[in-house]
Amino acid sequence: MKKTLFLIVVILFLILEFFVFKYFFPFQKEEVEKVSEPIFSLANFLEENSNPFYLTFYEDIREELLDQEIDFLEANLGEMKVRVYKEGGLAKEVPILTKGNVEQWGGSPIGLYSVISGGETNFSYAALAYMPFALKFYGKYFIHGEPYYSGGEKIVSQFSGGCLRLKNEYAREIYGLTDVGMPVLMIDKERDEFEYPKEKIFKFPGVSAQGYLIADLDSGYIFAQKDSEKQFPIASLTKLMTALVISENVILEDDILIRDYMLNGYGSTRGLEPGQRLKAVELLYPLLTESSNDAAEVLTYFLGRDTTIDLMNQKTESMLMTNTRFAGPSGFSPDNVSTARDLFYLTRYILNNRSPILKITKGEKLGIYENFTNEELWNKNVFSPDTSLVGAKTGYIKEAKNTGIFVFKFLTKDDSERNIVFIILKSSNTKSDTQRMYSWLQRSFSLTPNYE
Repeated sequence: MKKTLFLIVVILFLILEFFVFKYFFPFQKEEVEKVSEPIFSLANFLEENSNPFYLTFYEDIREELLDQEIDFLEANLGEMKVRVYKEGGLAKEVPILTKGNVEQWGGSPIGLYSVISGGETNFSYAALAYMPFALKFYGKYFIHGEPYYSGGEKIVSQFSGGCLRLKNEYAREIYGLTDVGMPVLMIDKERDEFEYPKEKIFKFPGVSAQGYLIADLDSGYIFAQKDSEKQFPIASLTKLMTALVISENVILEDDILIRDYMLNGYGSTRGLEPGQRLKAVELLYPLLTESSNDAAEVLTYFLGRDTTIDLMNQKTESMLMTNTRFAGPSGFSPDNVSTARDLFYLTRYILNNRSPILKITKGEKLGIYENFTNEELWNKNVFSPDTSLVGAKTGYIKEAKNTGIFVFKFLTKDDSERNIVFIILKSSNTKSDTQRMYSWLQRSFSLTPNYE
């Protein structure tokens, strides 16, 4: 009798436990799935494949995906081709009809993404048009067939808004070969094979920067570096990522009503007042020239402050910036950290795909903006008068000291133009450090500034 009662109690306890876990703790399976290993670890790949002379480019990731026989989709914007690889081999290759305009704000995003969703017919609210066989891989960006309006009229244009357009027959084939979660590798241009002469490398000058990197943005060749993979606070260099994320996720002609609570950045900016309405594109000017913290804060309210910061951190995951973290949009927080190597990838991305950002840093006027003029804005980028400068950004907070990114155009002996970046972290004087490095680079590699 006692055994029977004991068994009944045990059974009742097990039944009770089942219902408690089923109805009060229903998310255990999802939690386990969240920590499962990704298809491909970008951080592990970069750690295992570092090169002392050349930085990793996206085509290196392609070779690794092929070696691991991972199914993935590649969109090569330089070659204007979309390819699907299966089990280490090419399954399909089709031409791209249209991509985004890199000279304007509509450049196509690059990096390592994944297929988020797909639909045989998808409606674009931005273009008010339908996109057949659409594969979403990031934000508002798709690979799709020939778009058309509700009346059936096809959209024909030289450039897209950043999506990749394929002929319908090819889009259908690519759509049929892909699955949600499949990696999408977007390549802008592959490294060139230019080699620098090494006839006489002069002794590197003494500089105050605790971390730096001098490298060719077109080939990835490293001229000099110090602790380029060590994290440092980056101060207002943060604003380059803020501008990038806003330009890719906000309609730049949209405006916002500025309110008191938005103007809580350190410092103040002339021309930003509560009650004003400003377009997103207008706010990029004080953000990138005066390094306005207020402009950075106001820009986050188009999407929401937390959402914008989340997008900034998500963006690092797709573009080789595995040691970068953002806690705010302006860089005033010392918790905004990165490495010189990561900042190389950010700079290269902007140069090749969001070049208007660099143009603004030089003080160029890219269109009509009524609320700010070049004369009113104080350009804090110390080399902005130099016509060989492609673009720059500087920053300072106590914890970061002085920081800077400077891209210059140089000419080689055979008149080949090279884009070379100087990335300087935790410096006592970014201008002096850059000038010394600049002079060393010229003498050691027979380069002359391109002032055209």
